[in-house]
Amino acid sequence: MWERTLQDLIRGLRANKNDETKFIGQAMDEIRREIKSKDMALKAGAVMKLTYLDMLGYDMSWASFHIVEVMSSPKIHIKSVGYLGAVQSFNEDTDVLMLTTNLLKKDLSSTPADIAVTLNGVSSIMTADLARDLSPELVGMLNHSRPHIRKRAVAAMYRVFQKYPDALRHGIGRLQEKLEDSDPGVVCATVNVLCELARRDPQDYLPLAPQLFHLLTTLSNNWMLIKIIKLFCSLSPHEPRLVKKLQPPITDLISTTSAISLLYECVHTCIIGNMLQGTAGDSLARTCVSKLAAFIEDPDQNLKYIALLAMVKIVPTHPHLVAEHQDTILSSVDDEDISIRMRALDLLSALVNRDNLQSIVQQVLSHLVKPESSAIPSAVQSLSQHIIPSAPAKSPGAPSQSTAYRLVLSQRIMTMCSQNTYDNVTDFEWYLSVLVDLAYVSNVDIGAQIRDQLVDVVGRVRAARSYAVKLMVKVLSDDTFLLHAGEQGSCSEVLWAAAWICGEYCSELSAPDELIPYLLQPEIASLRSDITAVCIQSAAKLFGYWASEAAKQWTESFLEDLKKAVDIMIEQMEQFASSTQIEVQERAANVLQLLIFIKHDVAIYKPKQGNGLSDSSTAAFDPVLEPSFPKSLYLIQPLFSSHELNPVASIAQASVPVPDGLDLDAWIVPSMQDRVAEEGDDGDVIERKIKKSKKGKEKESASRTKVKSGKKKQKEGGYQEELAPQEEETAEEKAERERLKAERLERMRDDPYYIMDDRQKPPVEDVDSIPVVRLDGPLPLPKEEPRLPGLRSSASIRSTPPSFVVEREGEMPAGAVITPQPLTPVPSSRRQTPKLFDVTATPPPPLPSFQSYEVPDDELRTSTPEPIKVTRAKKKGTSTAKKKRTVKPEMKAGDEGTVVIH
Repeated sequence: MWERTLQDLIRGLRANKNDETKFIGQAMDEIRREIKSKDMALKAGAVMKLTYLDMLGYDMSWASFHIVEVMSSPKIHIKSVGYLGAVQSFNEDTDVLMLTTNLLKKDLSSTPADIAVTLNGVSSIMTADLARDLSPELVGMLNHSRPHIRKRAVAAMYRVFQKYPDALRHGIGRLQEKLEDSDPGVVCATVNVLCELARRDPQDYLPLAPQLFHLLTTLSNNWMLIKIIKLFCSLSPHEPRLVKKLQPPITDLISTTSAISLLYECVHTCIIGNMLQGTAGDSLARTCVSKLAAFIEDPDQNLKYIALLAMVKIVPTHPHLVAEHQDTILSSVDDEDISIRMRALDLLSALVNRDNLQSIVQQVLSHLVKPESSAIPSAVQSLSQHIIPSAPAKSPGAPSQSTAYRLVLSQRIMTMCSQNTYDNVTDFEWYLSVLVDLAYVSNVDIGAQIRDQLVDVVGRVRAARSYAVKLMVKVLSDDTFLLHAGEQGSCSEVLWAAAWICGEYCSELSAPDELIPYLLQPEIASLRSDITAVCIQSAAKLFGYWASEAAKQWTESFLEDLKKAVDIMIEQMEQFASSTQIEVQERAANVLQLLIFIKHDVAIYKPKQGNGLSDSSTAAFDPVLEPSFPKSLYLIQPLFSSHELNPVASIAQASVPVPDGLDLDAWIVPSMQDRVAEEGDDGDVIERKIKKSKKGKEKESASRTKVKSGKKKQKEGGYQEELAPQEEETAEEKAERERLKAERLERMRDDPYYIMDDRQKPPVEDVDSIPVVRLDGPLPLPKEEPRLPGLRSSASIRSTPPSFVVEREGEMPAGAVITPQPLTPVPSSRRQTPKLFDVTATPPPPLPSFQSYEVPDDELRTSTPEPIKVTRAKKKGTSTAKKKRTVKPEMKAGDEGTVVIH
């Protein structure tokens, strides 16, 4: 019978691409027949074909028992096929794995070829049970006479340690011996296994440091040196003495090696292992930074990426060294690779300080400016491009104009400036200009963040308010944000901040009435409702401040200007009062009513002549004389200037004291079970009361019939201006009615379908008894407060820059109690003895012939403090016959009653 081999199966798959499913079905039927054959070679061929089909996605778990049969073959080429099939298909849930334990033990004690095949296969099919059963045999394989067997056994031991950690007690000593093996391949495999094991618990492998240090200083294999350096990177944070010992050889490797991978691992180990501290660490840090800067200038993108990552970790300890290469780092922001640009931004964010903030922000901001369109090519250039097609030239200043990247750039600019409550900003006028420029050039949806930053800066920095108002006036007078308000990335939220700042700090304006038309122009209604509402509110603030200032300098010529301004504002407010947005409509209606009141007051105002009041301020505080200006000019301004807005501390809400008698954990409404119980108890009482008050019910029904008849007569005769006099209620009837009302309210109190109001109602006063008094005095006018230096006084260029004071703490509520945070003790980072070698069943083998490194004590501690003697107080005895023991000053450490503390 002719059998189809693996090569025939592959040719058939390529020849039947249109009907592959049918062909594979036929092949699977043939494989099922062949794998049940007693011919081991035929069975092995079937396993080979199944292994190939398994890589194509077809299941072969049904043949696991037949694979074990092939593994038990005494012929090495067939056994290899069986182990290949096991590696491909077996997992921890395979049932037949329990049948392979004796088979694996037998193969591990067979010929070297069988042992090599078994070690290769057992590393992939290792389970917890197999690791427990095979660990003695695998530990014995570590001392095999053949190097390739020892190397495979070391690799297999890693899988044993993973599945069965208790094997470390017996195997770590043998594994330590392999660091001195005569074969470099065995040593390399051992170092690799130890490097992987040390990642989980580095403290347990600190005793291996002397041997590893000897290998570091004697080997020349770059691959093994990389693994050893990685291992020291895990160990050095837990053993401070390693830092001083490793600095000379690692510095020598960094200066002499030409292998880029080894160089980077040395630099990375210096950063992670805290080797950049002290005098020797500073020189090493400078060497590392210079090497990393060379990586950034390298055309290899991978080297640029890892260099930027490493520099980010050096910045916290040596920012001045990284700052020397600021221009090189900024050039990476122009890179075509987005990942390199992102890492460069991370590095710039970590590098920024008070000295370089402005230069870094200006260069990053320049990347948001879209490049100018190139000139139109000539006819010769166009023809040459068609004849010789080439890639379009890319502008070096614009690596990417994607929306996501522009958003990241904009956010990084604000993050760099606002970190630690604007700690790095020295000129807040410059930062306000940057925020406005960012709103113009970002072209992404970042307007809300810019709005919050503008309001926060102006609220915290008083010296910047005058410049901020001047800047916001320019923003409001520019139509750019209004014209592009509906577009994506228009940053129209900046208008919210501009309107709020100009309204809140309107005292900085010399002519606030000139800004009102910009806030109430018809295009404002097309903006979002919150922006429109703030514009209306700010317009009211500006008008109130302008009116109060006009009252202080009142002349009769102001009257016509005032009437004209009020009429214009009323006309504009009427348009906003009919808005469909409830917030806009409500604010506009409120301001409109105030303006109508002012309009009527101005209309009836008559100038007073000959009253002797030349100064309006004198009349403002005179309670008898009539002022020389309309009193309604002070109507709006006190509504907004009563209290000053200040920044609030971040912990203010949590620091509000709880009032006495308030239990935040108590139920506001009692639970349903308690309420039902109370309802049942009260129901019995109410029922008894109702039975006793039968006579009162009859009176109540009689009074109800009187009321109904009165209503009927009123309905028939229509409403009259004068009602017929009713019978007066007697005192007894009034008391009875009040009693019945109290009973009804008591019943309704326990009824879940009624909501009761337990607040006491104020007593009803007789309105007719209130005397009518004519109020002829003027309205109380607010006192003039000292004003901040406004724009009107800053027309000339300032000679000296202002000193900016940032209110970082913010206001706290009255009576707030701030509880100090408890200090957490710093745990010790050094362990005295590792756990792994303490629990080793057999003592570890002796260390090699070379001497272990030692660090003199004078390097660790410059001076030893004098011991402190603590004298324990002796208990007083009941007997007076015993003499008291006195402690002599010359008592030595360790004597009775004395504790020596170092």
